[in-house]
Amino acid sequence: FNEEQQKEKFQPDEAPKKEEATTKADSEKTTLQKNQINFGRNPIGKRLEPSLNWKNTVDLKDRKSLGRDTQEEKHARLEKGRPSVAPGRMQLARKATDKPEEIISESSSESEEDEEPPDHRQEANADLPSEYWQIQKLVKYLKGGNQTATVIALCSMRDFNLAQETCQLAIRDVGGLEVLINLLDTDEVKCKIGSLKILKEISHNPQIRRNIVDLGGLPIMVNILDSPNKNLKCLAAETIANVAKFRRARQAVRQHGGITKLVALLDCGQNSSEPPQPSLYETRDVEVARCGAQALWSCSKSYANKEAIRKAGGIPLLARLLKTSHEDMLIPVVGTLQECASEENYRAAIKAERIIENLVKNLNSENEQLQEHCAMAIYQCAEDEETRDLVRLHGGLKPLASLLSKTDNKERLAAVTGAIWKCSISKENVTKFREYKAIETLVGLLTDQPEEVLVNVVGALGECCQEHENRVLVRKCGGIQPLVNLLVGINQSLLVNVTKAVGACAVEPENM
Repeated sequence: FNEEQQKEKFQPDEAPKKEEATTKADSEKTTLQKNQINFGRNPIGKRLEPSLNWKNTVDLKDRKSLGRDTQEEKHARLEKGRPSVAPGRMQLARKATDKPEEIISESSSESEEDEEPPDHRQEANADLPSEYWQIQKLVKYLKGGNQTATVIALCSMRDFNLAQETCQLAIRDVGGLEVLINLLDTDEVKCKIGSLKILKEISHNPQIRRNIVDLGGLPIMVNILDSPNKNLKCLAAETIANVAKFRRARQAVRQHGGITKLVALLDCGQNSSEPPQPSLYETRDVEVARCGAQALWSCSKSYANKEAIRKAGGIPLLARLLKTSHEDMLIPVVGTLQECASEENYRAAIKAERIIENLVKNLNSENEQLQEHCAMAIYQCAEDEETRDLVRLHGGLKPLASLLSKTDNKERLAAVTGAIWKCSISKENVTKFREYKAIETLVGLLTDQPEEVLVNVVGALGECCQEHENRVLVRKCGGIQPLVNLLVGINQSLLVNVTKAVGACAVEPENM
């Protein structure tokens, strides 16, 4: 220690450097332990350079004395700075005497620890639009106002573009989600409606969806499904449909009895046999059923929920709604059936409820999304021979063949080619497809298509080429070369189907 003091007298310029280096080395060590270093704001590497160079120049004797010195200094600093360990703003306030860059580093690193990476830009306070701050003011009115002020604040909040991420995160960042979910537990219908309308809009954001589940919002929404107010039922079901996009949310809906209640909503639309001028009451019933189907569609992505829908009597109700002509109703109904048709229990029930007939009928719709889901449902169900015959008997092969020529919508094309593939397992259907010139169209789809389309196209050709006429047709249409070209791919499903199709073609000597 005495040697150090003498050195300080002879080397006054180096002393501050040593002290600063030691301080920075210690501060670096403590901040590393807290896992709160912000690498973006300050080039810490540069600040450490003097410390590293200085350490290299100190001899062994000096190092020992320096070690003792450093320990004493460190102990003194710890004693002095002990209160500054308190978290959050208190920590920043008490460290006001520290260097400004260290304060900035601490505050930003806290935000890094608490929030997920996509939300960093919301923490920076830079380039945030005025809407962000205006929404935060409105949330404060929601928290502290009376009933009238709450309703006005909810209405004002809806005037903003809630589809915009900035507005969605503004509500969340200031604790607005908790307030909106708490409002659902009140007896005031207006407050509930206003809150649900906002939650329905902002729950399109994946981060907000998870926050709603974490805050226990789903059980409250499931309870609202029992409400006599049809507007409330619709909004709750639509919000559940948005939130139930991930496994934990779907599980929560089922565990709180949501599946049974959503299936019960489908019952509202059963008596609406679509009179020429339906009353407002009947229209509202249809809307409730549509929202229920929308929520079930989201929930039906999991096996347990599919079983719950079936046990709750969902299939007959879905079959009844399938007879309607409302496209916005048909899309979620067919979407739910398409998801559920992957299970054998459902396929039997779909057959029993004569659902295939209505799926075929809706293939002729002008709505591309509805066509896609109907084709996908047929694809799932056509594993069964009786279903394949039903598709043919109800005239479903011709619309499928005609949709092959519309290649702009790849999702629909994948569904249609999948349905044709499964239907081609029956020889009678292959004869019909040849009659509708579908085989030539399939050969034309062997190039410049995404893999999910190619798997189905090649699968269909593999089934069609079990017959002599079709093998000759594939060769004459120039299908051998593109089939062989597909043998070099890496997609396993595609390779299985390609080898099968090439094998089927090679039965003909000329093809071989």
